[in-house]
Parts: sequence; structure tokens; C-alpha cells
Amino acid sequence: MSESSLRPRFERGLAAPICLTWELTYACNLACIHCLSSSGRRDPRELTTLEATSLIDEIADMQIFYVNIGGGEPMIRRDFFDLVEHCVARRVGVKFSTNGTRLDRAAARRLAATNYLDVQVSLDGADVATNDQVRGVGSYDAARRAMDNLAGENFGPFKISVVVTRENVAQLDQFASLALHYGAQLRLTRLRPSGRGADVWHELRPTLEQGRWLYRWLLDRPEVLTGDSFFHLSALGAPLEGLNLCGAGRVVCLIDPVGDVYACPFVIHEQFLAGNVRESGFSTVWRDSELFRSLRQPGSAGACASCGSFDACRGGCMAAKFFTGLERTDPDPECVFGHGEAAMAALAPVALSLRPVPAPTHSRRVAVALPAPRERRGTLR
Repeated sequence: MSESSLRPRFERGLAAPICLTWELTYACNLACIHCLSSSGRRDPRELTTLEATSLIDEIADMQIFYVNIGGGEPMIRRDFFDLVEHCVARRVGVKFSTNGTRLDRAAARRLAATNYLDVQVSLDGADVATNDQVRGVGSYDAARRAMDNLAGENFGPFKISVVVTRENVAQLDQFASLALHYGAQLRLTRLRPSGRGADVWHELRPTLEQGRWLYRWLLDRPEVLTGDSFFHLSALGAPLEGLNLCGAGRVVCLIDPVGDVYACPFVIHEQFLAGNVRESGFSTVWRDSELFRSLRQPGSAGACASCGSFDACRGGCMAAKFFTGLERTDPDPECVFGHGEAAMAALAPVALSLRPVPAPTHSRRVAVALPAPRERRGTLR
């Protein structure tokens, strides 16, 4: 079935999400400046082990074949392995993201012995200086140790996950070489103005020129994964790999640590809160939420109606528009033709000051010190 025939079906929504993100905890021992969930401190209301296990059973009953587990740092939860193993036992695959600080040799050995499991190690610079400026001192070495441990235990092709910024876009070839060295896959993600990212988005987002360069780089490397992050770039010509549409509430959603269900991981805001799994169960929220039903209705091209590239980019990212004060019918703020820049410039200063802000922060007030790095042998620096 072709992409063109799948897109209308996905836009109307499916009986279950094909990309379900579940943030297990807001607790995190890093304080990345672009964290989409403003993680740091654990929320005392987070789902208990029993509640989380019941949610996994419901996910399995809905025949959702995998779940993206994140945080915070999911490995901080004491029941992390219990929950992962329950997912696998119920034949729900797990893809989880980690900063690597808890992924020691023993953890890597346990992960390598688990089927139906994928691991993403986050790294936002191909060198210490670039990465640690964003993720914190010691985080580069921690991530590389985690990769060494996975490789040492023969985990297989894990993923290296990179948020593309103005500072690291020129390092993509180095990231690709690092992935090749480990036999890993490179996965790139778009920087959104969500969570703490709202405070640094204007300074860290790639320039228009860098965006055009990134588009060509991705076209030449279809093996690089993007999770449909960069579909706004498809307006430049040939479509990038993926569905090239906003799947929020249609094929994508987020369950946060306290069971709140949002339209996507990048819109943690009450305006995009669909319900809570504690109150009605996940399947009911997915099926009956008024918010999700509205998102599944045919949308208007709005300000993009006169652009010949709307069918390629579908107006871009809803979250990026929302947190920059734009309407859903406005161009993406990073529109490749500059229409988003013009739309943001047209916002009155008062409107800019009233733009939506992300949900209450769980950020730590004091940074957490990471262990001193150890020298690694036989690996790339």
C-alpha cells in the first residue's frame, strides 16, 4: 500500500496508536536544556507498579505492538526491568530511551538477554564540548560508556538518538561514523519549543540554510531514522522517508508518569490533555476523547492554502506552532520558505508575551553530579 493511500486513513485515526510514548517518570539525574518534559524531580503521583502493569495489559489487549518508553530517565524507576519484562511477556515490544548513566555492564547484559527490545542512547554532540553544553558535564562520557557496555554484551544494533540543533548539525557525518563503529542505527529528532526547549529554541534551532542542508543529507541517507520528525522539510522537493504528516491524536499520543494522556509527546499542555488512564482506562481515552476526535477531522490548510507545497508538508508541526504562539492553521515556524518566520514576526509583542507555556516544570533546582569518566579502550572518541 502506497504512502498516498495510507495518509488519509491515518489522518482519520486508527483503532489504536502505532506510536505510543509512555514516560515512566519525571525523575532524571540530568538537566538537559532542551528537555521536552522539563524532567528532573519525580512526581509523587506517578503510576504505581500495579497501575503500570495493568496499563501494559490494556495496551496488549488493544494489540499495540510496541511502546516507546522514556522519561525523565526511565531506568531510575526501581521497577523498570519488571515493567519491561511484563511488556515482553505480553508480546508488547519496548523501545526505550536512556541517557546511559544507569546502563552499566550488568544492565546491558540483562537487556541483551531480553527479546523484543530496542534501546536508544541519547547523545547531542559528537564531542564532549558540544554534547555537554546541552546535556550537562559528564553526560557525553556516560553515554559512550553505555554504548560500550551494550556492544560488550553483544546487545546488537542499538540506536544513537540525536536532537538536531544549530550547534551539532555540522557533526552529522561524525554521528553517522559513530553509529557505524558500534554497528548501531542513527536516529535524528527535531528540536521543538517544548518543555525546557521553549527557553532555548530560538537560539538552538537550525537556521533555514542548515534545514535545507539537513534535507539533502537525509535524502542521501534513507537508512537514518527520523520518526517523521522532519516532514516540514519535504516541502523542498522529494518526500523524506515516513508518513509526512502530524500524527497527534491520530496515530500518536503520550501517556505521562501520572497517567495523563496527551495528543503527542511535544504538547504537554492542558489544551492537549485528552484524559487520564486512572479515570477511564487508556482505550476509552483513545477512542472517545473529544480532543482526539477533533484532531481526526479534516483540517484546513489555512494560511498555507496558497502554497503549492502544502500536500508535501501538511502545514508542519502542531506543537512547534502552538508553543511559538501560532495557530494550527499557520505555517510551521520553521517553514522552509520562511513563511513561519514572517508569521512569528507579525505577532504583536503582547501576543508574544501571552504565548502558551509548557506544563509545570519538574526541573531540579540543583544539578546532579555524574561519576568521573573512566578511560575507554578500543573505541572512538
